[in-house]
Amino acid sequence: MADANNGSPWESTVLNVSKTVRQDQTVLILRPARRTEVYCPYSAMLQKHGMQLIEQAGTDSSGLAIDAGCRVGLLMLNHADDVAHLESCELLLNRGGMSWIGMIAPELVADVRVRECISAYLFNFLILPAHPDHTMLMLRHAWGMAFVRDSCSAPVHERSAKDADFMVVGKSEVMQCLFAQIRKVARTEASVLIIGASGTGKELAAMSVHRQSPRKHAPFIAVNCGSIAPQLLQSELFGYEKGAFTGAQQRKIGRIEAARGGTLFLDEIGDMPLDMQINLLRFLQEKRIVRVGGTEAVAVDVRVIAATHVDLAEAVAQGRFREDLYYRINVICISTPRLTEREADIDDLAQHYFTKFSTMHKHTVRGFSRAALTAMRNHTWPGNVRELINRIQRATVMAEGRFIQPEDLGFMNVPSNNKLLSLEDARATTDRVMIHRALSQARNQMSHAASLLGVSRMTLYRLIEKYNIRGHSISTPSAPYLDSFK
Repeated sequence: MADANNGSPWESTVLNVSKTVRQDQTVLILRPARRTEVYCPYSAMLQKHGMQLIEQAGTDSSGLAIDAGCRVGLLMLNHADDVAHLESCELLLNRGGMSWIGMIAPELVADVRVRECISAYLFNFLILPAHPDHTMLMLRHAWGMAFVRDSCSAPVHERSAKDADFMVVGKSEVMQCLFAQIRKVARTEASVLIIGASGTGKELAAMSVHRQSPRKHAPFIAVNCGSIAPQLLQSELFGYEKGAFTGAQQRKIGRIEAARGGTLFLDEIGDMPLDMQINLLRFLQEKRIVRVGGTEAVAVDVRVIAATHVDLAEAVAQGRFREDLYYRINVICISTPRLTEREADIDDLAQHYFTKFSTMHKHTVRGFSRAALTAMRNHTWPGNVRELINRIQRATVMAEGRFIQPEDLGFMNVPSNNKLLSLEDARATTDRVMIHRALSQARNQMSHAASLLGVSRMTLYRLIEKYNIRGHSISTPSAPYLDSFK
């Protein structure tokens, strides 16, 4: 073998492989036996070479890491009790999309159970002690194979359907402005706050930022802060150590740690309890977490995108949201428009989701009738795009004719084309539609809505009373800070 000064180009490439390894690659380290000592003697070396590590004892919470996008794992078999617990790992080792590399003590290779595991589940294996450069080279190869397998495993139509779930549809002016903002934001590492009414696609906007960013190959973890019980939110976000509380039989990684190298999306952050806001602020400042019941600070590289449908500035003024956290997450602000502000997109959105659901349900419906399209254009959409998706999915399943009719969409009071309306009925229908639109565009500010309609405020009040216009459109006004997106 050539000496160090006159080594071959091949030897030089192997020894310097760490210079080309992906810096955002995540590796799941698994030891079958549940012991308390250090999980992997190679952790420091892997971190030095830019690897993001998720270290687990046992299998219960490792599935979360795989679901979050981890595609390479190290199976550590150092002791006989690791082999004894191999059977408990079979379901995890058999999960699709993962490339597992065994790190095996030499005295264990002769064990039949170890050989069967190597044959059935492992991409490759190394005998301990393993050379660091050989380990890095094998991990790089395993990650590449997992990436290729991911891209080829699903049929083309299934991949297209999956992409369609994350597609933001729109050609209106406000949506083109939103797309431009997302493109700019995606190139940065700044924290982002997405504001908008419920059902306007805030999570899709956040995912679009992630998918256009340098972190796109790392996990995107979404957490709804309003749907998790306050007493559980701490352990869900930060994880916990074994014995931290009754029932904590082993360490569990939290959502923040699962998003390592990628993006953490905190939906409805305005509903987060005040005590949790303090902990989140500390993490955003230090980029470190401490698991519940633990003492060690764990560094986590993650980008945070938050979203809310409430006015956080108002919440700060009322003492329901910390001012320092508000400014920490609101470095860049993006607003998702209501559906009534993007009427030009209704037909395209309807066709997009009709195509998706008709393929899913294998229905014979061909499309929308003219009456159905007219009904959708005239509807006020208090539930925004989420309501439109719901109505179209139901119509795709329930429609009996070749074309979807207004009643299939749940618009029971839409007049039929074969029934001649009186002028009074036609005017009443038009008045209702125009009043709803004006109220929505004016964010329920009566003076502004009256100005848009060209009538006095008292006349508008009288028309609202006459046509019995009630409910969401005037009872839950939108936050005024959304006006800045117009």
